[in-house]
Amino acid sequence: MSGPNLRRAAAARAVDLVTDGMRLGIGTGTTANAFVLLLGERVRAGLDVIGVPTSEATRAACEAEGIRLTSLEECPELDLTIDGADELDGHLRLIKGGGGALLREKIVAHASRRMVVIADAAKHVATLGAFPLPIEVNLFGFGATFKAVQKAIESAGCAGELALRKASGGQPYVTDGGHAIVDARLETIHDPERLSALLWAVPGVVEHGLFLGLASGAILAEARGDEAVVTVLGTP
Repeated sequence: MSGPNLRRAAAARAVDLVTDGMRLGIGTGTTANAFVLLLGERVRAGLDVIGVPTSEATRAACEAEGIRLTSLEECPELDLTIDGADELDGHLRLIKGGGGALLREKIVAHASRRMVVIADAAKHVATLGAFPLPIEVNLFGFGATFKAVQKAIESAGCAGELALRKASGGQPYVTDGGHAIVDARLETIHDPERLSALLWAVPGVVEHGLFLGLASGAILAEARGDEAVVTVLGTP
């Protein structure tokens, strides 16, 4: 059972949560893109929804599928956000931002009544941290911010290498909002809430990839033989 098939299985269950008239937050990444493709099929079959994309890449994908879009300025309250995750634990705490859209993803999730995560079951972990934690920072004063982030991580009892994310051409990666991303390879985050608070206290940190208290449920797909089996955590 391939990764694309698992992503499609999780996305298919998530599409079943969508009903006529919903205002949707639409996530970013490979699993979220599988959701966009299936949502597009339902829209072309007559489903009436409107969405807020969490990245320019998602905007382009939705437009290609004929999904009607809006903004949080025009529609500041959403019914449901469907998005992927890089890691999630048993308390539905997430690491997100591997695709670089963490700022918009968190804004959209916070504006939603419900956020449901769709993912390969391998993303479900006992303790967060194996996936590098993205930290979005302002380019102004980058050196000082980088050092302050290192100190915050140490104060949270974590240790690991920090690296400025690079684009495919070797230049610094720049988000849709015009910021840089520092990836923190921490291996284990024993107290995500403490780390979150310490990172927020650093001037220059725009956002970080710890999504705490935002997801109400998760839909996870895993391979069992030739079949994709879907399990649900929380309350989608």
